[in-house]
Formats: sequence, C-alpha cells, structure tokens
Amino acid sequence: MQTLLKNLKVEINDKLYVKDPESSDLGKRIISQSIEMIYDLGFEQFTFKKLGVSIKSNESSIYRYFENKHKLLLYLTSWYWSWLEYQLVLQTMIISSHKGKLVKAIEILTQEVIQDSNFSHINEVVLNKIVISEYSKSYLTKEVDVENKEGYFAIYKRLVLRLKDMIIEVHPDYMYPTSLSSMVIEGALHQHYLKDHFTAITDCSKKVTPTSYFLDLVDQLIITNGKQ
Repeated sequence: MQTLLKNLKVEINDKLYVKDPESSDLGKRIISQSIEMIYDLGFEQFTFKKLGVSIKSNESSIYRYFENKHKLLLYLTSWYWSWLEYQLVLQTMIISSHKGKLVKAIEILTQEVIQDSNFSHINEVVLNKIVISEYSKSYLTKEVDVENKEGYFAIYKRLVLRLKDMIIEVHPDYMYPTSLSSMVIEGALHQHYLKDHFTAITDCSKKVTPTSYFLDLVDQLIITNGKQ
C-alpha cells in the first residue's frame, strides 16, 4: 500500500488551472503557501498580491498558474477530495465484507486527517481545515451550474457515488442511498465546524467525534436493518 501511495499522482480537471502547478517548483510553492495563508487569513482576506509577497514572487507569476482565487480554491478542494478518494479505495479494497467496507469508508470520510508524507508540499491536515470552513464557498455561487457542467465538482460527486454504492451493497432496499451518502460527507464537515465554533448546537466534542455520530447513524439506518 505504501508503494502505491508513493506513486500516486492526484489528477485534477485541467480547466481549473492555466498551468499545472505540479509541473514546477514555483507552482508547488504557490499551492503550499496558499494553503497556509487561506487557513491563517480566511478565503475572503486572501489575495494573490499577499501570496506573491509571501513567496517572494510577482503577483503576475501566480496568474500564470491560476485565473483567480476562486479557481485556486476549486483546485485545492478537488485535490483534497481526490486524495481522500484514493485513501478510501486503498483501505477498503482489502476488506471482503460489505459491512466492513462501509464502516471503514465512514471512518475515512469523517475522521480527523493525518499528515500524508507522500506529498511534502501539501499539508493535508491544514487543507482539511480549509475544506471544513471554506468548501461551501466553492459552490455557493451564481456560476455553480456552469461550473458543474464543466466538471469542476466531478471528483467530489464521484466520491459521493462510491459511498452510495457501498450503502446499497449493505442495504439494497434503502430508499435514499445517494442522499445519505452526500449527507454523511457534507455533514461531517459541518459537524467538525460546529464542534469548533458552535458547541451548543452539536453533540460532537473532544470526546464525541463526528465519526462516532455518523457510524451510529449509519448503523441504525443501514447496517442493523440491512440484508447483507
């Protein structure tokens, strides 16, 4: 498995960038530092001008890689979902039980992220925090339908459908597998955000993780009542 991870190249829709940032040291520095700055400043306060100062490069050089910061956010979140999908595929392929696959998938999609040493220029832990707090800003826009047709959210949708298929394998008669799948993935982000910022309206905490909540939910809805 470690050999497979070392050979992993995350594939991103080439419409999200002008020049592939993985193709040069400057591009990788743009990705690495933008993750740190978006986390520190927030997406609204983050600018290419500030990023240029931080990486000691002209602002114009960043535009040679990304058209705007919205496309950069879409790139970063797409990278995250693709990386998470790869973890899901690798860690469930060796499990023979449908129930075991589903439980492992829920754990991967809802748990705290651990740093992946296979990508030295990307801090997955910080990127996960950006996805938790900023991902909705990538699609809550007037252009979402056009961008969806362009395939900007294809990786995220593919991940949802992978989990949906696992749900169906455990409980073929469950009427809402796609809705449950998207709710688990999106809901995990929301519960992580609530436990850090709005503790009064969630049961998740330092002791009760979002993973515990969603495992219990899926167990009651799917596993306990499933036929597989």
